[in-house]
Order: sequence, then structure tokens, then C-alpha cells
Amino acid sequence: MSSEIRTTDLCDEHPDVLVADPIFRDYGGARLFHGRITTVKVHEDNVLVRKALEEPGQGRVLVVDGGGSLRCALLGDNIAAMAHQNGWAGVIIYGCIRDAEAIASIPLGVKALATHPRKSTKKGAGDRDIAVTFAGVTWVPGELVYADHDGIVCAPKQLA
Repeated sequence: MSSEIRTTDLCDEHPDVLVADPIFRDYGGARLFHGRITTVKVHEDNVLVRKALEEPGQGRVLVVDGGGSLRCALLGDNIAAMAHQNGWAGVIIYGCIRDAEAIASIPLGVKALATHPRKSTKKGAGDRDIAVTFAGVTWVPGELVYADHDGIVCAPKQLA
């Protein structure tokens, strides 16, 4: 799949495609990214985020349902660098990141609600590879996500 897939073109070609609500900011060094969805659902605890990103990414995108919490960060520069080294295309977080300046220099797609300097707890609570719903979309593991400056598009099959 080309890395030049634009969400605007996908929406023009597939008018019924799912589009996430425009609530995310771009933080990563890669602004265009796409791949198969893998999910984690956590609350102010990033242990499962790290465990997922320690695996070979194979061009996937980790979708993190952090419940929209703005009280701590679920991703920092060390985990983002590891994700890039392990071949992940991107991370979409319904929550916060930290180390934004450093993450901007890592060639990884990162979208999140905001930044927060506080790190998360480390209890390991949460769920992995389940359908999660936020931003007006149900994110299903194995389906595809396409992201760029204009937004995020989800589809059950490859669109481009």
C-alpha cells in the first residue's frame, strides 16, 4: 500500500466510509499513515500499550481507547521510538501523550487528544484486541485505518 493515500481521496471515492470525529491532533513525525488496526483499552495505565508496541508491528496501527482521559500520558518518546523500530505505522490515542517535541522527530504516525507531562500508572489493567468505540467510530481489530492531516478514515477492507 502506498504511503500517499489521502483521506480526502478515500472519502471522494467511498462516500459512505467511516470518518472519525475531528478531535485528534498530530504529534508524530509521519503525518500520513495507514495499516491494520490492533486495539488496547486502558484507563490511565500504559502497560498494555507498551506490550503491544514491543511486538513486530508489520505496518499496523495501534488504536488506544484511553477513555478520553486528560489526566496522564499513555505514550512517551521511548515507547514511540520502540514502536517505530518495531515496524508500527502509527498510534491513535483517545487520551494523551507526553514528550511531544521528541515524538515529532520520530517517523511514526501519532494522533492523540492532547499532551500531558504526567506518566500513567503501571498496573497492567485493560483489554487487548477488542472492538472499541470513540470519536464516532467502532475500531475493529484487523480492519484498516488511514490517517493524514485531514483526518482518520476506517474501513473493513482495503480501500486503495
